[in-house]
Amino acid sequence: MRARRSRAVSLLVTSVVLTGFLVPGAVAQPGDGDPAPGPEAVAPAVVDLAEIPAEPPVRPAPPAARELFGADCDTEIEGSRVVAYCHNSYPETDLVRLHVECDRWWDVDGDGAAVAVGPAGRVELTSRCWKEVRTAWVSHQRP
Repeated sequence: MRARRSRAVSLLVTSVVLTGFLVPGAVAQPGDGDPAPGPEAVAPAVVDLAEIPAEPPVRPAPPAARELFGADCDTEIEGSRVVAYCHNSYPETDLVRLHVECDRWWDVDGDGAAVAVGPAGRVELTSRCWKEVRTAWVSHQRP
């Protein structure tokens, strides 16, 4: 019996709410058959053809091409040894230098000598620490 009462109450509340939504819309319609004024009833926009440019706007210049320079280097760390393999695929000579930072505070970090890598040239750079290597990288410089 309780379930029937709650169903009846929910149906009654639903119908009252729906009626509340529908009544304002029915009252707002004009009675003489003319459509209600809305956004489509606004006067059409007027375009002055003299304001339209004859040509499309100029495209911005593309960014300057990156300069092709610098050997491609792969660095391998195995224990306390570091090896960097560099290949220069560009037409300018590149001075490459291997830098090694050791993990222990008392271990001396190393900066190798600059080695010239000519066009289409390859070079192998090596260095080491007494114990572990923290990081290693290769720097590039123009001759």
